[in-house]
Amino acid sequence: MEEITPQELKARLDRGDRPVLLDVRQPWEVEICALDGHVNIPIEEIEVRTGELDPADEIVVYCHHGMRSAAVVRFLAGRGFARVKNLTGGVAYWGATVDASMPQY
Repeated sequence: MEEITPQELKARLDRGDRPVLLDVRQPWEVEICALDGHVNIPIEEIEVRTGELDPADEIVVYCHHGMRSAAVVRFLAGRGFARVKNLTGGVAYWGATVDASMPQY
């Protein structure tokens, strides 16, 4: 499984790269904090909502700590998504290393 660190993703976003940011957390979690421009498909809906995603897109999947997103990365890769990556440590690590103003929970 391919991973991307928060620092690597931040650098890419700062350069204008725009991968799809797939947030697989629950809506109540997204209300607390989220990355700008994200798409929210909770993990338990991913099987029925995979059609909303383009297998040709680069997709960075994230959750709170990186466990749910890792499962979704494996799921999508098994369905032909070749450019899918897990955000190492999720939004918790993003907040700890890239954006200290991000609310934590």
